[in-house]
Amino acid sequence: GFVVGHAGLYEALAMFAVAYFIIGMTVLSVCAIATNGALDAGGAYYMISRALGPEFGGSIGIMFFLANVCGSALYVLGLVEAVVDSFGIPTGQKVGTGVHVLPQSYWYELLYGTVLLALCLIVCLVGASIYAKATFLIFLIVAGVLGTILVSFFATQPIAVPILLPSVNGSKIENGSFTGFSLTTLRSNLRGGYGVDYTTGQKMSFSTVFAVMFNGCTGIMAGSNMSGDLKRPSYSIPRGTISAVLFTYLVYNLLAFLMCATCNRTLLQKDYGFLRDISIFPPLVTVGIYAATLSAAMSNLIGASRILYALARDDLFGRALALAKKTSASGNPVMAVILSWLVVQLVLFSGKLNTIAGVVTTFFLLVYATVNLACLALEWASAPNFRPTFRYFTWHTCLLGIAGCCVMMFLISPVSASASLGFLLVLLLALHYLSPSSTWGYISQALIFHQVRKYLLMLDVRKDHVKFWRPQMLLMVQNPRGSARLIDFVNDLKKSGLYILGHVELQDLDMLPSDPLQPQQDSWLSLVDKLNVKAFVSLTLAPSVRHGVRQLLFTSGLGGMRPNTLVLGFYDDTAPQDGLARHPAFTSTREDIPVGFPPLRAPDDPKLLSAREYVGIVADALKMLRNVLLARQLESLDKAWELRRAASSPPAIHVWPVNLLRPDSARYADTCSLFLLQMACVLNMARAWRRARLRLFLCVEAGAMPHAQEEKLRQLLKDLRIQAQIQLVPWDAVTCLHWQTRGGPPGGPVPTRAMEEEKEEGVVNFPANATQVSDEYVCAANKLVLEQSPTPAVRFLYLPRPPADTSLYPLYLHQLELLTRGLGPTVLVHGVSAVTSTQL
Repeated sequence: GFVVGHAGLYEALAMFAVAYFIIGMTVLSVCAIATNGALDAGGAYYMISRALGPEFGGSIGIMFFLANVCGSALYVLGLVEAVVDSFGIPTGQKVGTGVHVLPQSYWYELLYGTVLLALCLIVCLVGASIYAKATFLIFLIVAGVLGTILVSFFATQPIAVPILLPSVNGSKIENGSFTGFSLTTLRSNLRGGYGVDYTTGQKMSFSTVFAVMFNGCTGIMAGSNMSGDLKRPSYSIPRGTISAVLFTYLVYNLLAFLMCATCNRTLLQKDYGFLRDISIFPPLVTVGIYAATLSAAMSNLIGASRILYALARDDLFGRALALAKKTSASGNPVMAVILSWLVVQLVLFSGKLNTIAGVVTTFFLLVYATVNLACLALEWASAPNFRPTFRYFTWHTCLLGIAGCCVMMFLISPVSASASLGFLLVLLLALHYLSPSSTWGYISQALIFHQVRKYLLMLDVRKDHVKFWRPQMLLMVQNPRGSARLIDFVNDLKKSGLYILGHVELQDLDMLPSDPLQPQQDSWLSLVDKLNVKAFVSLTLAPSVRHGVRQLLFTSGLGGMRPNTLVLGFYDDTAPQDGLARHPAFTSTREDIPVGFPPLRAPDDPKLLSAREYVGIVADALKMLRNVLLARQLESLDKAWELRRAASSPPAIHVWPVNLLRPDSARYADTCSLFLLQMACVLNMARAWRRARLRLFLCVEAGAMPHAQEEKLRQLLKDLRIQAQIQLVPWDAVTCLHWQTRGGPPGGPVPTRAMEEEKEEGVVNFPANATQVSDEYVCAANKLVLEQSPTPAVRFLYLPRPPADTSLYPLYLHQLELLTRGLGPTVLVHGVSAVTSTQL
């Protein structure tokens, strides 16, 4: 009567259509999720949390708990309103007459609500079985009352109904009319005529009437809320819910038509209990109203308790809800029921039914939207295990349900909708950062996988362009205990590119009962999380380190995301230090180092690979057209200290883009030199290194027109948009020690094979006659680099190509060791791919 009295028949039918459209879409989603696996206690909360993860589940669980709590209070207040309407002392009278003996005031109505709520509490404390029996009895009563009312519309003769209304001077009487079936009455009630709600004194509108009406439709979740108490929830929920929705929709539309055709607008707007006046047996209508509202109040109270119990059992809020876990011997969550009752009791202080109707409706709409979102996410994820037996839904129905809920939320009350979404966001963030990890499975992971697979297929390596080149790193790590700072440093070098931590385990799978890498995977992933690096982990078994690195270079990555740069620690005799124990990620948070990493190699223990094998890895990578970085003494790089120092004097990055072992190839525009410049620039672009200053060293000889070379290099840097300071370094004292400057190799002419190798390798490569480069020359080059002040945070040096003669590998490594000895954190770089562009 309230709905059709204010909105008219047309708008009332539209309200029912909109409400049941939203509910219908949500019911389809509920049925789909309910038939996709075993359901436990918690209903919609359980569905959402297991589909969308603990953050969404926990936050929506709280919202749904509050919705049921407010809903219970709403129905209790409605029942109080009906009781006072039937038995309350009329306004303006001090002494009641007949059955009108109940005093009316805010505190008296609060007392009546408390008593009725206590009755609901007793039923819910006894358990779900007595509640089920009580609701079935109430269903029979309501069905009988409904039948009586339908008969009364036809059997009752036209009558005038006096209505006592409060006024400024006490009270006044208006006459409403039951006209029987009348075309004139129907026409007068077709269109809306919003008036003042006599219980609150507020002017009604479409949104306020819809908010009150929608609360009569929220019982669709009553069955799913009892999912933990049902024997076969996946069978009962779809059938019961769909039947209830269809039945109530037909009844509401039928009643709306009958009321509009038989009752004038005054009766509909001014007397919400008019059905008693036109019934052939008025007391039965009163009993039906009391039974229906009491049943709804109990349904919401027991639903709220089950949601609270499920939230507490999942430990999403820690000790805050620990009390709600306690149950009776029969399994009834009595403490959750009592806590829910206390919260409902607090809501009763609001006093009026229509005051909280908008808030309740907003909460329910938000929950319904999230249920549809959960089903939509499961459908879009296309996971093979999502195969519900209920198939009458599509992603279109889910999307329509979400859109309908969101639109109606803001139409009803923009303020309540915005506040609810803000509260939901706060809960989401709190649970994201504070809740423990779960083992429920995250739909976000399935959706990410689905999207990543789609976009990886679209990432075509044939369309790569040098303008969009980015480093994609494969860092080989023997033991993370000795490589923590190197891992962190390479993370700064990747520039939003692919970053893989590779590890080779020297074992033979044929000799093992199972894969030994699987137990190690979690330790490596935990390490990535603790060090806060954006890296993947790739582990492999191989008979040797060199074979393992080959495997990883061939197989790491996917599609267009494959490593193009290999990073290795330097091969020397320095004893490894446990940098992981001193890393800020573990010292500041007092967290344990992930288990699974063995102790570091003792200084006297043999190494896992030889010098020849190490250089062979470098040679393999270059043959596979991978860029190579060799990092020496990066564990001595204290980035935190460098950042603190940056506040006073910015740290320096020294760049030597010239092959120091080949003074005759001192060019700055070859592929390798440009790659070296690019890597130094990429490091400088990282957030932690933005205050650092690039210093580029230009090695010049006497009579070589140094200023022309400097200007040429400056123009190159300008074209490449690299900001760096150029410093001229005379190196005649160094080049005079090189065998080429001395007039030929000591010991005679270069062998033919060596000359052929030199032609094959090119002038920018390590000299084929490596034996002719003396230690004196290499030490002089090392001293030249070391003398440049101030001391930089890190140095970038040109890495010569290994000689083609594998017997010279140890000598090559020895000369690299001499070149970088005592330089501190140093990165030797050899690039094989074009990485810079001057194009727009």
